[in-house]
Amino acid sequence: MQKPEVISMGCRLNLAESNALAEQLAGHDDIVIINSCAVTNESVRQTRQAIRQAHKRRPDARVWVTGCAAQVEPETFQNMPEVAGVFGNHEKQNAALLREIIERPDRPVVVSDIMTIAQTAPHLVTAYSGKTRAFVEVQNGCDHRCTFCIIPYGRGNSRSVPAGSVIEHIQKLVDTGFQEVVLTGVDVTSYGHDLPAQPNLGSLVERILKLVPDLPRLRLSSIDGVEIDARLFDLLTNEMRVMPHVHLSLQAGDNMILKRMKRRHSRELAIDLVARLRAKRPDIAIGADIIAGFPTEDDAMFTNSVDLVRQCNIVHGHIFPYSPKKGTPAARMPQLPPQTIKSRAKALRDAVAAEKAMWMKALIGTVQNVAVESGGLAGHAENFAYLKLDKMMPEGRIVSARVTHIQDEILQAEVIE
Repeated sequence: MQKPEVISMGCRLNLAESNALAEQLAGHDDIVIINSCAVTNESVRQTRQAIRQAHKRRPDARVWVTGCAAQVEPETFQNMPEVAGVFGNHEKQNAALLREIIERPDRPVVVSDIMTIAQTAPHLVTAYSGKTRAFVEVQNGCDHRCTFCIIPYGRGNSRSVPAGSVIEHIQKLVDTGFQEVVLTGVDVTSYGHDLPAQPNLGSLVERILKLVPDLPRLRLSSIDGVEIDARLFDLLTNEMRVMPHVHLSLQAGDNMILKRMKRRHSRELAIDLVARLRAKRPDIAIGADIIAGFPTEDDAMFTNSVDLVRQCNIVHGHIFPYSPKKGTPAARMPQLPPQTIKSRAKALRDAVAAEKAMWMKALIGTVQNVAVESGGLAGHAENFAYLKLDKMMPEGRIVSARVTHIQDEILQAEVIE
């Protein structure tokens, strides 16, 4: 049965939900769904652009908008002539309601109060990257209120998928041939606080590893370092089926800016955490989210963020130029000039690129286990390094490959038979 076209903007959680949307609305191949992002003003601009492009490319299809931008500012999209209707993040979870909405002849806007939602539907747990990697939603929403972030108002309060549902679904994915599962959510490390007995992320990971013994690789999406307890730390550093790749939500490297962001960690905590991770598992690769040009950030504060990239050897960096989101406290703070924000974002990207170049050079001569992805000629190693292979291998297989050199800023490797 034909599925609708779903265009996913933003995070891996949106990607997971986009796949679920396509499954729930199978048979409606006459629609396009834009699953929007609201993390920055640029994200909203790109969503509007995607809507126009979809309408131009498929003028006979009806274009629907959902996701975080649709949740927090539905009127923005309701007023676009290309849009057939808008539905919110909660409506994504109800297949019967979705069908009722999209079959209405008018231009409906159906957006519930996300703050009243107490559960995350356990069926929203799949998205696939070829036949190799599956993203599994284990948590949604956020109980914290960082001053720059609109996402809690798009996602609601933190709520978790019961472990039994997660494990059952991961087993099905493994049975169909997936080699790697990535646990995703808005605030993954807050997993379990709302469930009976209040399990945590570490206990979920332990249960997955024990009850799905034939899962080769388990990876975590972005996590909050302040919530890495002893149990989770032990799994990240000692469990070989948990990948040596940690992506931290750092956001800044200056304590005053972190305080104004209402982050719960300090610069020193971040540096110490990375040092302890490396001491226990030297091959671990560090990624991070960092915001450039937060309000009130002066040159010295920005230098601390650049220095944090070096101190933590961040090789997988997501750099976000700050943009004020209406309704957030940071939007009312003294703003920096756009050109300053732009130049600082570039400086941070350059710092990450320098760290990554040194890291890649150090990988030459090493043997990496590569999960072969679409096309059969490339894939990601356990540390999330991207490698091109010298021969075609079956998609979805994990192969050993020796890194030989770097070409066009990409690691090249020869498969070891």
